Formats: sequence, C-alpha cells, structure tokens
Amino acid sequence: MRLFLFVLLIAPALAWAAGPGALPGPDGPPPLLAAAVGKSAADAERWAYTQTVVNKDHDGRVKEEVVVRYDPSQPFEQQWTPLTIDGRAPTEHQLRKYRQDHAERRKSRRALGELLDLAKATEVSQTADTVTYEVPLLQNGNQRLPPDKFRVTVRVNKERQALENVAVRLRAALRLALVLKLKSGEADLDFTPVDPQFPPPINALNAEGEGSILFIKVGGSYSATRTDFKRVTPYAERFKVKLGEMKFLDY
Repeated sequence: MRLFLFVLLIAPALAWAAGPGALPGPDGPPPLLAAAVGKSAADAERWAYTQTVVNKDHDGRVKEEVVVRYDPSQPFEQQWTPLTIDGRAPTEHQLRKYRQDHAERRKSRRALGELLDLAKATEVSQTADTVTYEVPLLQNGNQRLPPDKFRVTVRVNKERQALENVAVRLRAALRLALVLKLKSGEADLDFTPVDPQFPPPINALNAEGEGSILFIKVGGSYSATRTDFKRVTPYAERFKVKLGEMKFLDY
C-alpha cells in the first residue's frame, strides 16, 4: 500500500532552493551543507533520465512497476512520459491519467526539501570523506512529516562538497486519519556522480514500512531508480517561463 510511503516521502518529491526550508536563520546553515545543497538544487532540473518505480507488498510480491522518462527540456505537461506500466506500453488514457495524477500530487503536497530547517542543522558524525548532519523539520504547515515523529539526516562529501544521501527515519509509531498506524518506516535518497563536472543527481530512492489499518497488517517497499541521464537545458530557462517553487527532493 502506498499511503505509508507517501507519508515518508517525498513521494517523496524536492525544494531546498526555493522553499521555506531554504531560508537561513541569523547564523545560516553549516557552510559545507549549504554549499552542497545549493549546488544540487541549482542543478536538479538539468538532467533528463529514465525512472523505474517498483512497489511491492509485505510478502515481496510486485504490485506495480512503472518506467517513465523525465525530460525537463520539454513543456511542463509533457515532461513525464510513461514508457511501460506493468510491462506494457501505456494506452493514451493511461498516459493522460499518469500526467494528470502526477501534476495533482506535486501541487497538493509539500516536498521534503520545503520542510527542512537547514539553519538549525547540526553535525552528528564525520569520517575522513564525509560529514553527516541532522536537519530538523519545520513545524508550521507540516502535516506530512511531523518533527517529533521523523528524523532526517544528510550526508555530504567533503572533497566534492556534494550530497551523498538523505535519510528519513520514523522515530515513533504514528497514527493517521484514526484508522492507519505506521509502526516502522524509513526512506533513503542516494546521489551518485554522472559527470565529474556537475553535482551528483539523485539516482535512487528506497523506502519501506509497516503498519496496520483497522488492525489489518499492511506494509511493503518502494524503490525508484534513475538511469540513462542526459544533460539538458530546462524548458523554463529556454523560454523564459516564470517558475514557482522548485520541488527539489521530490518523487
């Protein structure tokens, strides 16, 4: 079931650069974190890619598999194109419905990046190559990821000043709409270099969780893998279209 995954995520879907979470406090965010986030946010819309989404139930059976091509150089309504749905080429109806549903989801939810309070980030661990920060979630207007229920960490590569991983972990059981209880859940966004000239884009999202609806156990996993990256010029930039909030860290 997808509901618990949407709570975790993203579904995730990502707006560090332009959303409320990007506004620094008096002291600002840690410099290394600020540099990595700034570079990734500025570069996020310059990659076209193929995304494969696999949704499994708690027994590991595939419930849905969708392969789509994302191309930000195309007009907004044509940027997401399903290639296959459960192994078959989509019908015209499925193509229109996918694009409509995707647009509605993005309009009606706040992305993970919009909910992060970067100015209050603190270092929690360090290795020779990386620094990991815990980044608090904003309270106001945040029904999706309550700060007392979820913990977010961000791992940054020191040398490249680039993001490597964003992790979301459920701190404690969470009840939603009176009937659904999320008992466990976690999600990871991984960034992998495609071209050393540019910041590494997100190449994978993996999430899993377990809960119950009216005492009936539900759960499963969700993965989204991005491949076939191609550098493009965003449609908005090519045609000087005015942008709204950038959904950085969004699926």
